[in-house]
Amino acid sequence: MFSHRPGGLKCGGMEHYFTCPYCWQTISMVLDLSVPEQTYVEDCEVCCQPIEIFYVVEDETLTGFEARVLE
Repeated sequence: MFSHRPGGLKCGGMEHYFTCPYCWQTISMVLDLSVPEQTYVEDCEVCCQPIEIFYVVEDETLTGFEARVLE
């Protein structure tokens, strides 16, 4: 799922809403748009399972996002 809500976040951050690949709940994370590409692991705030987060930024715009089951 790819969606975001722009807000008054500082330092190039953007709150991004997506569906957890484990529990299918909608959760959000703040993404740092000052970094062109990132991959990291963060736990779901609902089910606590580890999610592999990958995203791409071009011209301070989120152009790609994936939340994957950590294998």
